[in-house]
Amino acid sequence: MRTIYIVDDDDPVRASLQSLLSVRKNLLIRSFRSGDAFLEQVEELDPGVLLLDFNMPGSNGLDVLRALRPYGSRFVAIILTGQGNIEMAVQAMKAGAMDFLEKPYDPGVLLQLVESAFLHHEQQCAVSGRADRAAARIAMLSPRECDVLKGLIEGRSNKVIAFELDLSPRTVEIYRANLMQKLEVRSLSEALRVAFAAGMFPDP
Repeated sequence: MRTIYIVDDDDPVRASLQSLLSVRKNLLIRSFRSGDAFLEQVEELDPGVLLLDFNMPGSNGLDVLRALRPYGSRFVAIILTGQGNIEMAVQAMKAGAMDFLEKPYDPGVLLQLVESAFLHHEQQCAVSGRADRAAARIAMLSPRECDVLKGLIEGRSNKVIAFELDLSPRTVEIYRANLMQKLEVRSLSEALRVAFAAGMFPDP
């Protein structure tokens, strides 16, 4: 089940969007009359797509986008405005909006944007999930195992790593075997993918 949030202070606009989106299957639609009302409940809300009015009393669209930054990929926003211009579009995109649509909008274009936003959101969630799983595995490594992994990522041999860490080559081999087991991988390339996914080292 996908979730979409309509945040707009204009009652007819909210009703129109609700009617338009209600034809989509497996879509939970929730409406809010202001940015402040949405932000008051954001902690309890499921991840989803946000149709966000730019001009609202209290917290406007930009304020909401900025408040959502700590939530990472939990929400994907499309900005809607009746007073759109290039400057607003740039501001919204810099603040994290995926796209920008000026009222009155074409229903077909809006539905396409919503579908694109959900696909984008699902891709973000998949990447985030991989990163979380990878980070959990990396967290299981000891400091020395992390040192050995860093050496491997930088292309060093066991002997060079042993020299740099003041260890015997045999000890490095043991650390290497242990880290491979903890990362649940069978090859060096797999271990490197886990490290990169976890953000442990910059991916070249």
